[in-house]
Amino acid sequence: MGDSELLADRFEAHRGHLRAVAYRMLGSLSEADDAVQEAWLKLGRADPDEIRNLGGWLTTVVGRVCLDMLRSRAARREDPLEPSGTFVPDPVVSSLDRIDPEQEVLLADSVGLALLVVLEALEPAERLAFVLHDMFAVPFDDIAPIVGRSPAATRQLASRARRRVKGNAPEPERDVIRQRKVLDAFLAASRGGDFEGLVAVLDPDVVLRADAGPLVGGAAASKLVRGAAAVARQALTFARFAASSRLVLVNGEAGVVALVDGRPMSVMGVTVADGRIVAMHILADPDRLARLGLAEAGAGD
Repeated sequence: MGDSELLADRFEAHRGHLRAVAYRMLGSLSEADDAVQEAWLKLGRADPDEIRNLGGWLTTVVGRVCLDMLRSRAARREDPLEPSGTFVPDPVVSSLDRIDPEQEVLLADSVGLALLVVLEALEPAERLAFVLHDMFAVPFDDIAPIVGRSPAATRQLASRARRRVKGNAPEPERDVIRQRKVLDAFLAASRGGDFEGLVAVLDPDVVLRADAGPLVGGAAASKLVRGAAAVARQALTFARFAASSRLVLVNGEAGVVALVDGRPMSVMGVTVADGRIVAMHILADPDRLARLGLAEAGAGD
């Protein structure tokens, strides 16, 4: 086996970890794959003999690539067609029966959609410092050169991000069976047109985000709804989809795929805390749904 093949094998051994880093940084599966591919290209242009710790080197390279992508994204996000606060990160959808090994790596540490939404609100440098240090134990001395700050200033970035995450990301119920019990009650009430039943399983401060994409028609359907009564009214409006929904796991938590004529029309992930739904995230962007491979997750069977 030649040197290039050995290097490729060593890179492949790190691919799952690198994709997990990029997914937490970007909230996009396709962009995460692009970032990992860029790291491979950069490795091909480097001298392997000068890389003492390949895993650490690749992690910081992916972090730098993701930081550039986040900054570019922030510069583009002045789109009047997309209502503020409605962006939903790409969900990782899997069967209730089994999460494949690649998805297990991607979702280690229970990275739910609620957490990813909070990460979206961070400044790019804050997100990088928090993700690399708090989620992947990268030392601040290694992160500092990526963000162009001192280790002490980088520590402050992560600290600021940590406070925002703790203040805005609800602590979810970890037991999927209990999550499903709450979600089943929500779906039953929705199918039955039971407004009071819906309110009963919703936290008073529940937040619903629906992301239908940037197209004119999609933007009109994107919305941010707060409060149990308002969210319950939305659920009754779309009750017909509840009748044809299929239970799945969305980022390791209970969720549903809504089907129309057997085709996935939306993915909804819910965050449950203290026996009630505190957050609902719906992705209904046709282009992004098409890239999720929902049939492989058992959602389109």
